[in-house]
Amino acid sequence: MTDRLYDPDAAPPRYPDPDIVVLDQRFARLKIGNTAIQRLWTGALWAEGPAWSGVGRYLVWSDIPNNHQLRWFEDGGDVGVFRKPSGNSNGNTFDSQGRQLSCEHLNRRVVRYEHDGSLTVIADAYQGKRLNSPNDLVTHPDGSVWFTDPTYGTAGVGGYEGDYGELFLKPAVYRADPTTGELEKVTDEPDGPNGLCFTPDYRQLYVIDTGKPRDIKIFDVLDGHRLANPRQFTDMRVNGVSVGPDGMRVDIDGNVWAAAGWAGPGYDGVLVFAPDGTQIGQILLPEACANVCFGGPKRNRLFMTASQSLYAVYVNTRGAHVA
Repeated sequence: MTDRLYDPDAAPPRYPDPDIVVLDQRFARLKIGNTAIQRLWTGALWAEGPAWSGVGRYLVWSDIPNNHQLRWFEDGGDVGVFRKPSGNSNGNTFDSQGRQLSCEHLNRRVVRYEHDGSLTVIADAYQGKRLNSPNDLVTHPDGSVWFTDPTYGTAGVGGYEGDYGELFLKPAVYRADPTTGELEKVTDEPDGPNGLCFTPDYRQLYVIDTGKPRDIKIFDVLDGHRLANPRQFTDMRVNGVSVGPDGMRVDIDGNVWAAAGWAGPGYDGVLVFAPDGTQIGQILLPEACANVCFGGPKRNRLFMTASQSLYAVYVNTRGAHVA
């Protein structure tokens, strides 16, 4: 099983990889028969926020407790520290101009790294009150930045993934306007908003709730900046077991690839859902998975940050968005 990924001397798996599990025939066409899950690197304390740079041809991700970002190069597979300190960064993404954006737990803000090396603060307060600890973020074609702001980097494990501090705001999802910079709260319905992503057409927004209940919610996006009609997309239960979601991405057909953890062997890894909410597949990992992204020149490689390690597997689809 997945323990082979810990042992470099273990025999390789026979194809098809038994840890890529088809639960519905809709997933069968997304699975490549002659590929396997690979462990690309290990050594983090808590790996999070993978994002693919199409310009640089590298993957960047956060090791939150170690207060740095790491970078894996497609050419050669070298890994090194990219930014230190990183403000205990969590989620990362790239915009349409190839600029990296990050959520910083320590500084309680969302930032953008400009091409000239300077840093732009996208958001650090709402109505004069400091944010809690921005967690994950996505960009919209109109240039806006959408992000979640739970409490995990302050009241949760603040001394480990950020810093202890007073909370002034209810956890919420925000939209930063690309022209005015104004911050708009689009919803505070989820108890613990965490990962988020748009559907391929940007008409709906998925939000992972790691509070109560642990689930994935979906909202309609109205006029490009308002959310409406919240409902549960999936309860993240597998065979009656509640599996903890964290980050997610969608492919070009609208399937949702959600990081899963805290449920143990046979559950931890990635859960894949069809657009109607049906669970259609699993990618089993030996560690709790925190987040995922599609990358590579064809956007057909799924990268997974899981606890201490970085994993990847090729799939027969492509990521819907830039990063």
